[in-house]
Amino acid sequence: MNKVILMGRLTRDPEIRYTQTSNTVVASFSLAVNRRFAKQGEERQADFINIVAWSKLGEFCSKYFKKGQQVGVVGRIQTRTWDDDQGQKHYVTEVVAEEAYFADSKKEAEAGSSSFENTFGNSIPGTTTGGSDFEISSTDDLPF
Repeated sequence: MNKVILMGRLTRDPEIRYTQTSNTVVASFSLAVNRRFAKQGEERQADFINIVAWSKLGEFCSKYFKKGQQVGVVGRIQTRTWDDDQGQKHYVTEVVAEEAYFADSKKEAEAGSSSFENTFGNSIPGTTTGGSDFEISSTDDLPF
């Protein structure tokens, strides 16, 4: 089984491209995901994980996700290799997104993403509406 569930902050706005053969949308972005534990006396570290979203999900991510926003991604790990013009072999490991969600608190989401709510007339997916144990405080430090 190959399944990845991540929650982190976008390090940059998603970048959108189109495939040459079928003109399919591909959005790529990076998530800064905090490590669960920090060594005593050290700052908490983060891993920077590359994400790729295809087709409709790629369009969604490029339209609504912005740098600094906290999002959740469900997908699978994929590796690929290629040779560049100089014959150098390159290896890439990335997460291919199958689902993507807003993960900011309702207060943060209203400040920056209210256009989604206005467009679709309902609450933003992945956010909480009441007192939840999983609400994210606005004092979280960005690792970038």
